[in-house]
This record gives sequence, structure tokens and C-alpha cells, in this order.
Amino acid sequence: MFRRVRPPAEPCASFELARGVEALAPGLAWLAESRTLIAADAHLAYEDVVGGALPLWSTAEIVATLGIVARNVRAREIVFLGDIVHGSQMSEGAMRTVRDGLALLRDAAEVTLVAGNHEGRSRAFAVLGETVDACERDGWLLVHGDGPAALGRPAIIGHVHPSLHMGGGASVPAFVASEALVVLPALTPYSPGLDVLSSDFAKAIGLWSVRREDAHVVAATLDRVFPFGNLATLRDALRSPVAPARRSRFRKRHLRAG
Repeated sequence: MFRRVRPPAEPCASFELARGVEALAPGLAWLAESRTLIAADAHLAYEDVVGGALPLWSTAEIVATLGIVARNVRAREIVFLGDIVHGSQMSEGAMRTVRDGLALLRDAAEVTLVAGNHEGRSRAFAVLGETVDACERDGWLLVHGDGPAALGRPAIIGHVHPSLHMGGGASVPAFVASEALVVLPALTPYSPGLDVLSSDFAKAIGLWSVRREDAHVVAATLDRVFPFGNLATLRDALRSPVAPARRSRFRKRHLRAG
């Protein structure tokens, strides 16, 4: 039975997305009962796989972030929810960086790797080792989300890279959650994400029989999560036409950032 979708709330360190599932900065899900920390779409070794001349900085940054959060919440397990690496073809140096990063996380907690579409047919076995198609924790199916929807089962997925686009090219990673489905934002810093207000996003969650009216949005920054409330209401508010402002004889006051 669905609960009423939550209204907007104050920024906070964590926020309950659905039964037993909390949103944590900077875009991780936490299952308190099993003490499982979930990360989606890390795309480790991105710089190497795309063939750019950039240093492989994002892998170390993601690993450090996961390690800090895992220790802070005393996680028993870290689950990578697919697209752990950006691709299976990478240099020996990048493979070593990814292996070393996963080894560091295994010093903090057990690590489970759910395969995604970016691992390829080989699933990058050479660098990742054993992966699984899906797993279940606290009554939730944990799966990447690129395959057929598991209707009738509450699921936590990644793959879609949800984000809230605020105009001017700015976007912020965001969770979208209902009692039947929780969609995690991408952990990689390289993805602008799919706008949660778009028809493409509505189609993506519609495959799981979730409507905009049944879901709510929680944006994530480095140290806070920001509940925005009902997805349908938010979409209507941000896409409604703005009435032209009346001329005023009073001088404008400009807001300053706090």
C-alpha cells in the first residue's frame, strides 16, 4: 500500500526515501536493517576508457567518498549497483587503480558488484572479478535497471542517472522514489544526468509501473540532501509559465547568497 508522497522538507544529512531506505549525500542509499550502502553508476576508470588525456582522478575520489561514508555509518556491505566501470577495455594502469580502489573498500566492508551494461559481455571480469545479476537486501531487489522491469517487486535501481535540471545548463543529482521503486543518481561526476522532469524519465519509471504522482524527488549535494516533494507537483511548478512582473516605483532588492 502506497503512503502519501512526502511534501518538500528542510535540507538534511539523510532522508527516508521509502520503507527502510535512506538517501545520503552525495547520492548513496542506505539500508539500515542490513547496514548496506548502495552506490549506482560509479563508472570507474572513465578517463582511461574514453581515451582522453585526463588524469584518472575520479576513481580515487569516488573510492575515498565511499570509504568515508561506509565508515561513518558502519556499513557491513557496499553494493555497486551496476556500471561499476565505464567499460571493459582499459589500460593496465587503470585496471590496477580500480583493483586497488576496490581492495581499499573491502577493508571497510564486504563489497558486492551488480553487473550493469557498461561492463560489457565480459563484465570486466579481468578487473572486477565476480559479479552478480542482482541481489536482495531488506526485501528490496537491487538491480542495475537496464533489463526488463521486475514488476511486483520493490526495487532499487540505477542506470537512468536521474538529475534535477534547474535551467542555464545547471543540474544536480537526484533520487526519485516511491514505495515500489527507488532510482539512485549516478555517482560519477561526469554525468549531467537525465532530467527527472522529462518525458524520457517518466517513460523510464513507467516501465516499473510508477507514475509521477507516486514519486518524490530528493536532490543530493556533497554533504546534504534536499527533499523537493512530489515529482508531478514539482514538474508543474517548474514548467508553468511565469506571469510578467509589474513595473514598480520601488528599487529592486537583490538577494545575496547566504
